[in-house]
Amino acid sequence: MKLSFRRMVKGWLLPVLLVAVSFVMSSYVQTALADDFTKATLPISSDFSNKDLTTFEFTQASVRMGKFVNANMTGVSFIGGDFDSADLTGANLTNTLLDTARFTRANLTNAILVGASTSVTNFDGAIIDGADFTDVLLRRDVQLKLCKVAKGKNPTTGRETRETLECA
Repeated sequence: MKLSFRRMVKGWLLPVLLVAVSFVMSSYVQTALADDFTKATLPISSDFSNKDLTTFEFTQASVRMGKFVNANMTGVSFIGGDFDSADLTGANLTNTLLDTARFTRANLTNAILVGASTSVTNFDGAIIDGADFTDVLLRRDVQLKLCKVAKGKNPTTGRETRETLECA
C-alpha cells in the first residue's frame, strides 16, 4: 500500500512536527522568562554570587538578605526593589538602574556603581567601604549621609570611595 506524501503529513508527520515546534517554542519562552524577577518575592538569602546577571531583571523584586557577592550586574534594573540587608560585596553594578530601590543595611563593600542611576535610592545603614560611586548622581542629603561613613579604596578601579562620592 503506497501512501501519498499528503496523507502521510495529515496522518502522523504533521502532528509530530507541531509537537516538536511547540516544545522548542515553550523552551525558548521559559528561557527568556527565567531571568525576569520583576515583582517577584524571592526566598530570604537567595544566592546569585559569582554569576553573570547582565540579562536579569529585578524591577520591584524583593530579594531581602540576597547574596550577590562578585556578581556582574552591569546594566540591570533594580527599580523599586527591596534589597534590605543584601550582600553585594564586590558586585559590578555599573550603569544599573537603582531608582527608588531600597539598599538599607546592604553590604556594598568594594562594589562598583559607576554611572548607576540612583534617584530616591535608599542606602540607609549600608556598608560602602571601598565602593566606587564614580559618575553617580546622588541627592545631596544621600551624598552627605554616605560621606559620613565612606572609607576605603576599590581594589578593582583603584578609586577612593570618598573621592568618587565627591565628599568635601
